[in-house]
Amino acid sequence: MRAKISDAKLVNLFLDMLAAEQGAGDNTLDAYRRDLTDLSEFLARSGHSFARAETQALRDYLADLDARGFKSSSVARRLSAMRHLFRFLLNEGIRSDDPGAILSGPKRGRGLPKVLSISDVDRLLAHAKALIDEAEATAPQRLRAIRLYCLLEVLYATGLRVSELMALPRSAARRDARMIVVRGKGEKERLVPLNETSRQAMADYLAATEALKPDSKKHEGSSKWLFPSFGESGHLTRQHFARDLKELAASAGLAPRLVSPHVLRHAFASHLLHNGADLRIVQTLLGHTDISTTQIYTHVVEERLKSLVRDLHPLAEK
Repeated sequence: MRAKISDAKLVNLFLDMLAAEQGAGDNTLDAYRRDLTDLSEFLARSGHSFARAETQALRDYLADLDARGFKSSSVARRLSAMRHLFRFLLNEGIRSDDPGAILSGPKRGRGLPKVLSISDVDRLLAHAKALIDEAEATAPQRLRAIRLYCLLEVLYATGLRVSELMALPRSAARRDARMIVVRGKGEKERLVPLNETSRQAMADYLAATEALKPDSKKHEGSSKWLFPSFGESGHLTRQHFARDLKELAASAGLAPRLVSPHVLRHAFASHLLHNGADLRIVQTLLGHTDISTTQIYTHVVEERLKSLVRDLHPLAEK
């Protein structure tokens, strides 16, 4: 065994591997770090460390999570982090065994994603468009309504992650653009097609932003972001968009708790599959590295196949 290495150092080595070899993004790395730091602190209280912990100590940790009231999904996530870490330590020769290999976690079914119906999405879009034409709206309020409608159209047309949508460059709104290049998790790029409605929504939004500029600033350089803001990032934040979307849902008569940017991404995928799209194509459009991530939507495919058999099979009951 190698010379003793601190848990903090081992976590850093593990996260470096995830970033370099698996393209893990910042949010994923932060989650692993939080989970493994909590495990390290628990082990330290009984004199253990990552390099010497035995299976029973890891079982005790899982029992402690349960005693602290963690949900089964959270316990399962932390168990996954533990397994990944100890497999890494074994592969690197830091340990000669894997104490996490035989651990079993809580049984849990994989929840189906919340999905809006096509009529729900149509309702949101129609209401967002109606807000643009409200007679009493001031110019800034109208621009905000145009931006929200644009965000909705682009999100539902592309299925982008909300972070990808917020960080779209201004060049994505070129009127002749049929595809946009999206930089996703792990800095991986993919091409996503645009439909005519989303292109028109972006063109109208840019025209509205230009129209609000004072004449003295008409020819000044614009922000590189399609949805700029004065915040640190330079573009609209996920939180801001999520808040506006929930307000829109409430005013459209939909339950705000059921509506979020991620739910619209789910709607994009589910509605495509419902209308006959191939699962691999949807995987590519969503930017999923592993098809198993996309397979959460297979309930849509199963329902469609059942209806096809019911409606088209010659022996089906009429």
